[in-house]
Amino acid sequence: MTLDRFVRVKYREDKEKVSRLVEILGELGLGCARTIEERVDLQFEALTNLRENLGNDELFMKLVIANALVSYQLTGKGEDWWWEFSRYFSSNLPEKDIAKAYAGFLPSSRTNRRLIAGKLRRLERLEPFLDSLEIDDLRRFYFRDMMGLRDALALVLGSKKSAKTIVFAVKMFGYAGRIAFVEFTSYPMGIDIPDDVRINAYTRRFTNESPVSFWRRIALETGIPPLHIDSILWPVLGGKKEVFERLRTHCEKADLVLELMRI
Repeated sequence: MTLDRFVRVKYREDKEKVSRLVEILGELGLGCARTIEERVDLQFEALTNLRENLGNDELFMKLVIANALVSYQLTGKGEDWWWEFSRYFSSNLPEKDIAKAYAGFLPSSRTNRRLIAGKLRRLERLEPFLDSLEIDDLRRFYFRDMMGLRDALALVLGSKKSAKTIVFAVKMFGYAGRIAFVEFTSYPMGIDIPDDVRINAYTRRFTNESPVSFWRRIALETGIPPLHIDSILWPVLGGKKEVFERLRTHCEKADLVLELMRI
């Protein structure tokens, strides 16, 4: 037996950069995150379009959960994938079986054509859980228990609660709930940031600590939940021209957001 597990790991950290990061995020606040989510993020716009065309909030929210859980190993930009999803299901209403609907959708997708068999199996495992939900359950998850939704999805899929697709599914569910119920509810502080390649690389500018634990700490220091921090960082890390244009149009603190690129 070694003493390793009793020794607290000390991570390397650029204290000056971290201090400026905390200062910027604190000035931007939750309000800026919400503006970026609702006015800049093309994924939010894609969901708004789908909800208008479906006219069925229960189905809409279930589709969003399902889509988020197969949003990995994409063959195109995430924003383009969510618009492809929105347009497809606006014209191809699933009769009942969401997994079966995706069996018709994914093989013809332009932006999500990798690992199709595995993604369909994932949706088949998810289907009984989605079938068990009614609109009141979805409303409860949105307003009072997003962490409960995270836990349920992780259990059904045999994943860690911090797994990237699990927490991303909660984030997109939050978008869907905001659109369907026309009321803003912030994400819980206890749900982690999606640890994807871009977040991982960006975190390395500040520390060699794991991205999940680092952004948990930054969230507590700034009072901004990790999923909302993810929203602020997203336009900085995405590099899509249209996103920068929308940021400058809709966010009065755009220059401060863009400063995050230069830290």
